[in-house]
Amino acid sequence: MVFTTKDQPSILKSTHLLSLVLFILSHLAVTAQEPISSDKAYENYQQLSATMAKSFPEDAIKTYRRTSYTEQQLETYLSQHFQRLDLLPLIKDRPAFVIDAYLHSGNWFRAIGLIKESVESYKCFFKYYEAHRHKLTPKQINDYVPMVSFAHGHLADNYAQLNYIDSAATQHERNIKFNDTLSIISYPSAINNYGLFYYWTKRDLDSALYYFKKAYAITQNQFPQHSLLASIRDNIADVYTEQNRPSEAEALYAMNFEFYKTTIIEPTGTRDFARLISAGSQLVQTNLSLENLSEAQKVFSQLDSIILDAESHKEFLPASKLEYLLVKENLYKAQNDIPKAYSTLAYRALFSDSLSKVARQQDSQWRDELNSITVDRVALNFELDRMAKENKIKSQKATLWMISLISLVCIILLLSLFLGRRQHLLNAKNRELLAEQQLENAQLKMDQLNSEIQSKQRDLSDFALNLTQNQQWAEMLAAKIKLLKSGDHKDTATILEQLEQAIQNKVQFDNDSLVFYERLDKLNDAFYSHLTSMFPNLSKNEIRLCSMIRLKMESNHIATLQNITLASLNTSRYRMRKKMQLGDDVHLDEFIQQL
Repeated sequence: MVFTTKDQPSILKSTHLLSLVLFILSHLAVTAQEPISSDKAYENYQQLSATMAKSFPEDAIKTYRRTSYTEQQLETYLSQHFQRLDLLPLIKDRPAFVIDAYLHSGNWFRAIGLIKESVESYKCFFKYYEAHRHKLTPKQINDYVPMVSFAHGHLADNYAQLNYIDSAATQHERNIKFNDTLSIISYPSAINNYGLFYYWTKRDLDSALYYFKKAYAITQNQFPQHSLLASIRDNIADVYTEQNRPSEAEALYAMNFEFYKTTIIEPTGTRDFARLISAGSQLVQTNLSLENLSEAQKVFSQLDSIILDAESHKEFLPASKLEYLLVKENLYKAQNDIPKAYSTLAYRALFSDSLSKVARQQDSQWRDELNSITVDRVALNFELDRMAKENKIKSQKATLWMISLISLVCIILLLSLFLGRRQHLLNAKNRELLAEQQLENAQLKMDQLNSEIQSKQRDLSDFALNLTQNQQWAEMLAAKIKLLKSGDHKDTATILEQLEQAIQNKVQFDNDSLVFYERLDKLNDAFYSHLTSMFPNLSKNEIRLCSMIRLKMESNHIATLQNITLASLNTSRYRMRKKMQLGDDVHLDEFIQQL
């Protein structure tokens, strides 16, 4: 069987169809081997989430507090959480959903103290986000900007807690680079976090102070009302305190104390008691360092009132209480009130010991719970392996059916290809016959048009000859008028009669001339356009003269039609040669007839 060039579109179309069917069937065969489909994985994830949300909703603050869970609750919640993580790689075509799930997982593990698990979730978040970013809409990408920045900062802090110093520094630098072109609060926040890394982890006070001041300048310039300013002031003041610069620190602590008195936490609508108590305690301690006891007592009195308000709102956290007791003890020491100082010291030590004991118990419980959850995950993986093997056996049977189906489809496609080619050849033959017939019809129309053109040219020449004869008759009558002036009066009536007839002929000649020029212009419209494009400075009479020369009319006939003498006609031809810039060796008539 020989295939021609005309057959290629049909062959390519059938080949593409065959490739498409093979791809679909291969995809179905691979899908049959997957233990869980994407939709099923998504459905299971949602069912697990609904079960978990009954006791601990994802948007509830208690879900992110380690102390909110009993031993049994935590074991159950962690087991369900790990099951959800195992389902995420199986969920396809839902990039925003998977990105949010990994980010939530990293935040939750970090909040309850599982730092290593938080690191793994954040790493999955960044990997999945970069791989599927092109599938997100511009609005989604813009909404993820602050989330990506926070994830960088949290991952860096996680690395620092695990003593992975270089990895922590890398994440801070990536966060700054990610935000440096964005005019949002995340940029100075990233710089401030880098300063905290130098302050807490590397203990490099000068570098920390450099980044704090840089972040403070940007925030003060671009976001003067943002609460980040107070956090940065607190960081700068802490560095000043360690550098033995209490006067500079005192001014910053005082600004923060006044700031947090009126600051409201938007989600809860309550005052930020933790930071307010911390700012007041630091201000009291700094005044004690400056030996300004009266100012320290004044601030402490305000702090006492704030403590009562915090206790009434049940917002007096253990860390804030320890900080308050320490500064209270130091104030009594500075005032030489030893009994009160000792009593405060004893209470603070007792309270601190109780917190440490609770923390040790919780750590022990967490280790046991994590071991139990690890065993559960191993059992779950074993069950998944068993299910995968069963599905593999089923998929092998399905593959045999797929191969049979593919073979049948191939046979059908080859048969349809053969029949399609046969029909294509018949159609091609019919199209060829139709094209030949159309070509013959076109040739007949062309011959008919040429015949009409030649007929019109003959009519035009005859019409021009008639006009020439009429002109000659007019000249003859003019001679008779002259004879009338010089002849006898007895012949006057005869001559007048002849003169009247001559005038009528002259009127008829003018009308015929008008009709002649109209026909001449209509017949040579394309020639006029071509001539005008080559020589735009030719006048209308000169263009008509060219047209009559192109019709090979004699000079005396042309002069008669234009009602000029042969000498005037030769003058017109000379002017036309100059406008056309023709050389002496070029014959005007031949040049025009070749255009």
